[in-house]
Amino acid sequence: MAAFLRRLFKFRTTQLRTPARAVSKQPQQAEAAKSAKEDRGARIAKQLEAVQGMPAQTKLAELAIGGLTAEVRSRAAIGLRDEALLHDVIRQAKGRDKGVFQIVRQTLQQLRDVQAAQNELEEKRKQLIQQAQDQARSEDTTLYEPRLNTLLKQWKSVEIGASNEQITEFLSATHQCRERIRQVQQQQLKEQQQHEKLDQRTQTLMLLGETLTQLETDDTREPPTLTALDALLKTQHNRWLEASENTDVSAPEQSRYNTASAALRAYVEAHERLTQVQEQIVKLATSAAPGGETKDDAELGIETAEQAKALLAILDWPTMFPRPEPVIVLQTLAKQHKKAEPVEQPDLARQNSLSADLDRLLTELDCALENKQLKPAKQLLKNAQQITKKLDSRHQKPFAARMQLLQGQCNELSDWQGFATTPKQIALCEQMEHLAEQPIDPEAKAAHIKELQEEWKSLGGSSDRLLWARFRQASDAAYEPCKAYFAAKSDLKHANLATRRLICQQLQEFVTQADWLSIDWKAAERIHQTAHQEWKAAWPVEFRDNRPLQKQFDELLKQLDAKLNNERQRNEALKQAIVASAEELMSAEPLADAMVQAKELQGHWQAIGITRHREDRKLWQAFRQACDAIFARREQENSRQKQAAVAVDEQVTSILERGDQVLSASTNSDELNAIWAELATYNPQALSTSTRDRYNDVRQRLHTAKQRQELVARLQQWTGCIQARGQAPIDRTDVPLEWTKFNQLDQPIDFQELAIRTEILADQPSPAADQRKRMEIQVQRLAQSIGAAEQSASPITDAEKLVALWCLAPASAAASKELEQRMVNALESLV
Repeated sequence: MAAFLRRLFKFRTTQLRTPARAVSKQPQQAEAAKSAKEDRGARIAKQLEAVQGMPAQTKLAELAIGGLTAEVRSRAAIGLRDEALLHDVIRQAKGRDKGVFQIVRQTLQQLRDVQAAQNELEEKRKQLIQQAQDQARSEDTTLYEPRLNTLLKQWKSVEIGASNEQITEFLSATHQCRERIRQVQQQQLKEQQQHEKLDQRTQTLMLLGETLTQLETDDTREPPTLTALDALLKTQHNRWLEASENTDVSAPEQSRYNTASAALRAYVEAHERLTQVQEQIVKLATSAAPGGETKDDAELGIETAEQAKALLAILDWPTMFPRPEPVIVLQTLAKQHKKAEPVEQPDLARQNSLSADLDRLLTELDCALENKQLKPAKQLLKNAQQITKKLDSRHQKPFAARMQLLQGQCNELSDWQGFATTPKQIALCEQMEHLAEQPIDPEAKAAHIKELQEEWKSLGGSSDRLLWARFRQASDAAYEPCKAYFAAKSDLKHANLATRRLICQQLQEFVTQADWLSIDWKAAERIHQTAHQEWKAAWPVEFRDNRPLQKQFDELLKQLDAKLNNERQRNEALKQAIVASAEELMSAEPLADAMVQAKELQGHWQAIGITRHREDRKLWQAFRQACDAIFARREQENSRQKQAAVAVDEQVTSILERGDQVLSASTNSDELNAIWAELATYNPQALSTSTRDRYNDVRQRLHTAKQRQELVARLQQWTGCIQARGQAPIDRTDVPLEWTKFNQLDQPIDFQELAIRTEILADQPSPAADQRKRMEIQVQRLAQSIGAAEQSASPITDAEKLVALWCLAPASAAASKELEQRMVNALESLV
C-alpha cells in the first residue's frame, strides 16, 4: 500500500517541488501570485455570499455565467426561476459550462411541466364547470344523479387552486342539478302514487265484480254471510275513497264502482229484509196446507196467497241475484189457491165486446200488412184467432171472410219476406263455413260464431229446413276446435286449482312452523310476494271450487301480513329514531364528529330490515335531507377555510417579501430571527401550493443565513482564542468542555502540522516550504480514511478539533506569528 501511494503521489510531489524552487528564485512573482490568489479567494467568497443571500434574479443570471468557480455558477443557476433569464443563461452556457447548462435545462423543463400541469388542471376545471352547467340545463334525466356524483368526485381532484369565480360557478350549477333531482324525485313519487291509486281502484272494481259474479252464479239457495259482505262494502268504500283522493277518476270507472257497490248494497239490504220477515214466512208456509175445493179451503188459500204477495212486495228481491229458498216458497204460495174463476156464461154483451175487439185487431192487422210489418202482423193474427175461438157461431160468421182474406195476405207477406231474407241467410251460411276453415283464436272464433247465430235469429229463422241444416252443420264444424280448447281450458282450471291447493298447503306449513323470533323477515316478505304472484298466475279456475281455497288463502295471508306489519312498524320506529338523530346532527358541533356519526347512521339504516314502501320513502326523504344538510355544512366550512387560506396566504406573502428584503440587504441576526419567528407561527399545510413552496424556500434561506452567522461567530471565537493563546496559555475552564476531549496532554503539539491541516480543510494553499509535509499529511489522511469505518462528520468539526489542540497546547509549546496568522486565515476562509 505504501509503494502504491508513493507511486500515486510521485508526479504531484514533483510538480509541487518546482514552484518551491521558483519561489526561491523569484520571490516577487510568488508574492504577487499569492496576493492574486488571495484576492481571487476573497472575490469567490463574496460571490458565494451573494448567492446565499438570494439576490435578485438578474444578479443570479450574471453569477451563473460569470461566476469565478463552478460552485458559484451552479448555486446561482439553481436559484434562477425567471423563464426569460433562464433562456438567456442556457443560450450563453451552451458549449461553455455543461453543469450550468444541465441545471438550467432541468429547471426550464420543471417550469414547463408545472405550467403544463396547471394548464391541464385549469382546462379540466373549465370542462367540469361546463359539464355541470350543461347538466343543469339538460332535460335528459337518465342516470342524472350518478352523473352529478361523478362530476362532484372529479371536481374534488381539481378544486384546490380554483378561483373563487370558478368555485361559485360550479357550486351554482350543482345546486341547480340537485334541485332538478329533487323535482324529478317528487314527480316520480307523484306518478308512483297515482299508479298505486289506480291499481287500488282496479283491484277494488275487480273484487266487487268477482263478488257480484259469485252472487249472480250462486245456485246453492243459501244466502252468504251478511257480515262478510257488509265488511267488504265498508273496506272497499274506504279503499276507493283513499285511492280517489287528489286524483282524477274517469267517469266510466266511477260509474262501474257506483253500479257494483249499489248492487251489492241492494243484495245486503234485501237479505236484511228477508231476515226480518223470516219468521212470518215460516208461519205462512206452515199454515198453508193442501185442502179440497170447499169454500173454506178456497178462502184460506186466497188469504195465504195475498199474504205471500205482500211479503214479496216488502222483500223486493233484486232480479239479478238468484232467489233464496224463502223467496221461492213465497212465490209458490202466491201462485197457489187462486180464487176460482166463475165459468164464463155466453151472453150478448160479452159477445158484442169480443166482436168489437176482433174488429179492432183486424183493422190493425190490415194496417200492418199494408206497411209490410210481418212480425206485428203475425202477432195480431194470432190474437184475432184466439178471440175468434171465444165467439159463438153467430158472431163468428160476419168476420169469416175478412179473416180468411187477411190470413192469406199474411202468408203472402211471409213468403215474400222469406224470399228477401234467403240471400242473407245463405250469406250467413257461407260466412259460418268460411269461419270453420279459419285457424283463429278459439275465444275469438266462439264469439264470432255467437254473433252469426244472433244475426240468423234476427232474420226470423228460415222455413227452408235444408238451409237451416246447412247453417247448423257449419256452426258445428266451426265450433269443433273450440270444444278442444274449452276442454283444455277446463283441464287448466283443474290444474290451477291443484296449484292453488298446494300453495295453501305450503303457506300453512310456513305460517305454522316458522320461528317468528329469529326469522329472516326479508325472506318472509319474499314468500308473501311469491305466494301472491303464484296465486294470481294460477288462473283461470272454477269459481265455485276455488271459493273455499280463496277463503283459506286470504286467511293465511292475513296472518302473515299481521306478522310482517308488526316487524315493519318496529323497523319504521327504528328508522324514525335514526331520522331524529340525523336531524339533531344538523346543528351539532364539531362538524367532523357530526359527519362521522351521520355515516354511522347510514350504516345503521342499511342494516334495518323490512318496512312499508310508502313509509320508508317518507322516512328516507327526511333522512336524506338531514344528511344533505350536514354535508352542506362541510361545503360551507370548506369555503370558509379557503377564504381563510387566502387571507393567510396574503399575510404570509407579506412576511415572505420582507424576508426577501432582509436576506438580500441585511445580515442582522435579530432581523433574521424576527422573520424566522413570524414564519414559525404559521402552519405551511394551511397555505396554497405556490405560497407553501415560497415559504419553504425562504425558511431554508433563513436557516442557511442563520447557520452562516453562527459559523462566523464560532470562527471569530476560535480566532480570538488562537490570538489569545499567542499571548499567554489559556485556562481549560475558559474553553468549551468538549475541547478537552480533543486535546492530548501527553502528546507533543506540532503547530506547523495544525496549520497545514487547517489549510487542507479550508482548501487553502500552504507555503512552498511546507508542501512536502502537506503531501505527507494528505497521504496520511487518505490512508486513515481508507481504513476508517466512516469519515469525519464535517470540515467544521475537524477544524474545531484542530483549534482545540492549538489553544490547549502545553504552555511550553509556542507558535510563531506566521503560523498563527496562517491558522487564522485558513479558518476565515471556511466561511
